[in-house]
Amino acid sequence: MQKIANLLVVKDGQVLLLKKPRRGWYVAPGGKIDEGESIYEAAIREFVEETGARPINPHLKGVYTMMIMDDEGEALLNEWLLFTFISHDYSGELLETTVEGELEWHPIESLHTLPMAEGDRSNLLFAIHHEGTQYGTFYYTEQFRLLRESLQQSMEGE
Repeated sequence: MQKIANLLVVKDGQVLLLKKPRRGWYVAPGGKIDEGESIYEAAIREFVEETGARPINPHLKGVYTMMIMDDEGEALLNEWLLFTFISHDYSGELLETTVEGELEWHPIESLHTLPMAEGDRSNLLFAIHHEGTQYGTFYYTEQFRLLRESLQQSMEGE
């Protein structure tokens, strides 16, 4: 199972996204968790590597399992575990472009319409608009067509 951490910075009504060149889809900066690395350390490291800046006070907002299925949705082909963090500020200077793609600021509302995986859309919108932590499983075809999802959330103190 591949383990991934991503981190969304939300500032002044905008979100910092990375436009990936292969599909032209938008994602929160992030990547693979290294062996022995905590999910927190990985989210910060990947953000710094992909943006040149350092997130301030990142907070875990979601834990998701991504199931990549065959076109019939029956056979499991690949599985990822994704940890989504949010931060409301950063320090340092942002890179304009990286080997991973182009960094762009977008209004929060654009998350509803920008091209991206539907599970990413769901978890990024949750991170911005809801308290607590979300958990879920997204089932995709190899072409990242969403087959189904199962989502739960928890709040501290409940």
